Amino acid sequence: MLIEVFLPVYNEEAQLESSVETLLAFMKKHIREEFAITIVDNGSKDSTPELAEALSKKHREVRALLLKQKGRGYALKTAWLRSKADILAYMDIDLSTRLKHFPSLINAIKQGYDISTGSRYAKGAKTTRSFRRWFISRSFLLMLKILFFTSLTDMQCGFKAISRKAAQELLPRTKNKEWFFDTELLLLAIMQGYKIKEIPVEWVEDTDSRVVIPHIIRDCFVGSIKIRFSRQKKGN
Repeated sequence: MLIEVFLPVYNEEAQLESSVETLLAFMKKHIREEFAITIVDNGSKDSTPELAEALSKKHREVRALLLKQKGRGYALKTAWLRSKADILAYMDIDLSTRLKHFPSLINAIKQGYDISTGSRYAKGAKTTRSFRRWFISRSFLLMLKILFFTSLTDMQCGFKAISRKAAQELLPRTKNKEWFFDTELLLLAIMQGYKIKEIPVEWVEDTDSRVVIPHIIRDCFVGSIKIRFSRQKKGN
């Protein structure tokens, strides 16, 4: 069995090497199966691509996929569809979600779930973040519960795994190329009856994050509405 972890990055020269080295050390210690770490650069303007290639030459388990187009959703969809791994996973490069939860993420897929996802709000989770981001995140989740009647407690946590079969079936149907990709994937999976496992995680906000909150809010709101109306037209 091959497990492949993807790290989508854009202008992350400051923390790329340290995060990859930390993840690699953890994987070697805690993962028994064959694994690979793939850095997916989506159009960085700094030295991230060069660092990614250097890391791939330094470690046999590390790979570099350099894409010219920007967009986290585009990067993950492209990389996952190319992968031959049995289990595909991804996490944010800042490692905000504690790595100790990674084995649980993978074990859920091995146990028969199609998708496993970290949750910052499920019972047992511990989250450290600003009130502003907490409020926005919870408001978005409330909107999704109203629109889709979902019981999931978190859609946007950058800590997910998926079986190769589910990825090959669901990814061609995704359309978003940016931040809404995570939610779109889960919503499609819910509507099609795929088995999803939430993992309560310990998560600490990266205060140096380059995420543009207003842009993400617009992206996620518009994407959710489109899926909901598309569902109505199909009579679901």
